Order: sequence, then C-alpha cells, then structure tokens
Amino acid sequence: MDEGAPLIERFDALLCDLDGVVYAGPHAIDGAPEALDEVRRSGRAVVYVTNNASRPPSAVAEHISALGAPTRVEHVVSSAQAAATLLAQRLRPAARVLVTGSSALADEIRGVGLVPVDSQTDDPVAVVQGFDPHLGWEQLAEAAFTLADESVLWCATNTDRTIPKERGIAPGNGTLVAAVAAAAGREPLVAGKPEAPIFQEAADRVGSTRPAVVGDRLDTDILGAHNARMRSIEVLTGVDSAATVLAACSAQRPTFLLGSLRELFEPYPRITVEHRGPGVRATCGDAVADVEGDLVSVAAEKDHLDGWRAACAAWWNAHPDAEQPTEPQLRWKDPS
Repeated sequence: MDEGAPLIERFDALLCDLDGVVYAGPHAIDGAPEALDEVRRSGRAVVYVTNNASRPPSAVAEHISALGAPTRVEHVVSSAQAAATLLAQRLRPAARVLVTGSSALADEIRGVGLVPVDSQTDDPVAVVQGFDPHLGWEQLAEAAFTLADESVLWCATNTDRTIPKERGIAPGNGTLVAAVAAAAGREPLVAGKPEAPIFQEAADRVGSTRPAVVGDRLDTDILGAHNARMRSIEVLTGVDSAATVLAACSAQRPTFLLGSLRELFEPYPRITVEHRGPGVRATCGDAVADVEGDLVSVAAEKDHLDGWRAACAAWWNAHPDAEQPTEPQLRWKDPS
C-alpha cells in the first residue's frame, strides 16, 4: 500500500463504535457523520458495532442516518443481538429468560425463540442484563435473587464501566453488572465487546476481509480488535486520551491513532523505530521520541498528535509484553 495514500484505502470496511465516536448522547461528534458517509460513498462498508443494548438496531440506524451518515438496520450489530445469540445457543427453545434491561433487549430475546420474563417467580433458567438508563434497585435485586440459584445462566450484554454522554462521562452497564455480581457472588458471561464474535459477525455481514475496528475505548473496542485479530483505530473523541493510549497494556494498543475521523482521508505518517543501546527512539513526521528507563522525551510541539504517535511507538517497543497498564513519565521538549 502506498504510504502516501489516505489511511482509509488500507481497509475494505470499518467496524465502528458509536458512543464517543459517532455521537455523544443525541448529538453528533464534530465531523464524524460526514466522514463516515464519505467512507460509505467510497464503496467501503461501515458497520456499527455497539455495546449499548438499550435501543433496537432500527432506532440506532435512524439516529445515525439523521445525523448525516445514512445506514441500514442490517449494518447495526448490537451487544443485545450478541447476547440473544449466545443464549439461544445454550438454552432450549422457548426457555424463560429474566430480562434486566430495556424492551429492546427483550425483543432480541424474543426474536431468537426465547421467552422474556421479569420476575423470579416466572422460573427463568437464565438472566440477561443490559444497559437501560431507567433500571432501578428493584430490577437489579430481582436479578440477584434469581442468580442465587447457580444453575441459572447469567449473560451480560457488556461490562463497560462508563458511557460518554453530551454532559460528560456517566456510569455504564458494567457498574450495574458489578452491583448484581456483588450481591450474587457470581460473574456473568459477556456477549458483546471486547469478545471477538460480535466483531466477526459484523465483518461477515458485509463480506469484509480487511476490516478495521474504530473506537474510543481501549478496554472494549481496541481489546476486542486484538481478540478478533483485526487492525484497530483509536479516535480521541471519547473516553480514552492519548495519555491512556501511551500507557496501555499490550492487548489494548491500537494499530493507528487519530484525533478525529476526518483523518481517515489523510496519509498516515510513517513511523520508524530504532534501538539505541538500552534506549529506543521513534520518529513520526518531525516528532522524535526517546525512551530511557521510565522517561519518554518527546521533541515536538506539546500534545501534537505526531508526538504522541512517536511516544507510543518508542514506549511500546521498549515494553512489548506489558500485561498491565504501564506508567511512563512523559516530557515534552522544544523541537528546535
């Protein structure tokens, strides 16, 4: 691939997160819908892969289209769908499932031939839990009471700790799952991101052989891409920052780092890495990053994206097998 070509030409499809990438709450992230529509018009597929199980795919498709990126319902893959598929594979037809979540999640359970219920007294054989901003203590308690029976299967659509909204970062489904887990003394199966099947289904829907996962979260989008053995693009419009990307463990390091989706149509800068005795140097554009011990020295205008890219390349090469997030000490230097 020509290094001078736009980044988007390296892929035949984007598997794109929603919250923090396309929109925050009801509002579009600046330039994101227009960029994704341009991807679609270039002949590449855009499939939206979301852990938000509170809305049906039809409503999600309508929202995305209204923001300026026309799409179809079959190009939305939700964690609610993934959870319903997982349960259908493990339960007999017409089995009863306690739904701790939205009506959209109940519809997905019904759609795979299972029976959604809302009480332990209905004798459910499984509990499925997904995000719903209207969930209260009574529903969480009902799930905990039901899960006291260890034979009851428990599936969570996702365990995202937070969710980006228009006013900031809010608690996500993971906080509600954690509350039930604390009461029940159990952990659920997880159907959505960062597990690989949801990404594989998304790629299969459009016949993609060169997909890229686009997301704002290291622990779901980027880890999920690693799990699915796909390339990944971290866009800095949502939860994670350039600093958390730099410190990421090996399994959560993205292939590419973008400030916004507009940069999909720009060439991605070439990054070179060289080992210098005990240290490592990386160059990206005019930015140079050197690693010595725990210190990353970056010669670039402070917070310039190429400086962060160089810093990541140098630090990651110095710490290639990090099982946990690292603690680099970053210092910006005058490039002159």
